[in-house]
Amino acid sequence: MTFSRRRLFTRAARLAAVITVSLPLAGYASVEALFAPKSELWARWQTHDPASGAEIDHEAWGRLLKAYLHTDGDGLNRFDYAAVTTLDRVALGRYVAGLAGLPIDGYSRAEQLAYWINLYNALTVQVVLTHYPVASIRDIDVSPGIFSDGPWDRPLVTVAGEALTLNDIEHRILRPIWQDPRIHYAVNCASVGCPNLQEIPFTAENAEGLLESAARTYVNSPRGVRPGWNGLIVSSIYVWFQEDFGDSDEGVIAHLERYAEPETSAAIKQARRLAGHAYDWLLNDAHRAGW
Repeated sequence: MTFSRRRLFTRAARLAAVITVSLPLAGYASVEALFAPKSELWARWQTHDPASGAEIDHEAWGRLLKAYLHTDGDGLNRFDYAAVTTLDRVALGRYVAGLAGLPIDGYSRAEQLAYWINLYNALTVQVVLTHYPVASIRDIDVSPGIFSDGPWDRPLVTVAGEALTLNDIEHRILRPIWQDPRIHYAVNCASVGCPNLQEIPFTAENAEGLLESAARTYVNSPRGVRPGWNGLIVSSIYVWFQEDFGDSDEGVIAHLERYAEPETSAAIKQARRLAGHAYDWLLNDAHRAGW
């Protein structure tokens, strides 16, 4: 496949992902899920010290979020990649390098959770900045392989001597170790369809509250779930990673109901079925949104 054809394929796939799939999900969802990364434990990262009281400093990441993250009128948190100064790019690089240099095995499980989430999100912002301007993170085709799509399979950081990709962090560390569906609301893929990049860093103390509020915000936004003509249109996250949400349409609906506010809850109760899914891969770019 030539570069031009590959780019055409990538853009066509991205546009297709924005369009709502209005087909019955029975069977169809399982086919889509076959192409999503599985939760497969990398046992090397299970080591932790439950007695450790050491804390990791995420202040530098917090300063960057405060400076460049803005909420638009639809409740979407957008990052102003175009405005990031050279000094702040350096600061982001130092923050990532600082995290990479920590003896993470010696921290408590709670500190590790915040560490991996913040590292994932900081790396995502960093890789977008490196290739900016782009219309979508999927246009950053730096992963190995002729059919590479996006940056998720390229090693971006080395921790404890291990080269790690974004997919390693999400699907081989976070998902299998914590086994918490709310992980999907915490890691951000720099896209409009994704759950929000949080306005503050995760810490051991605030992680539970942030996970709960992030889940509630996403479920009650049109990006998470909305009524369709013959049922609910849900985020493709619930199809790609259905195994984390009860492993069935019924499990997804039960998860949505847990976080649904009255208006959303009424729509779920009225529909009682998943009719399709959608995802918007356009970059969560504050500059293009007019900030």
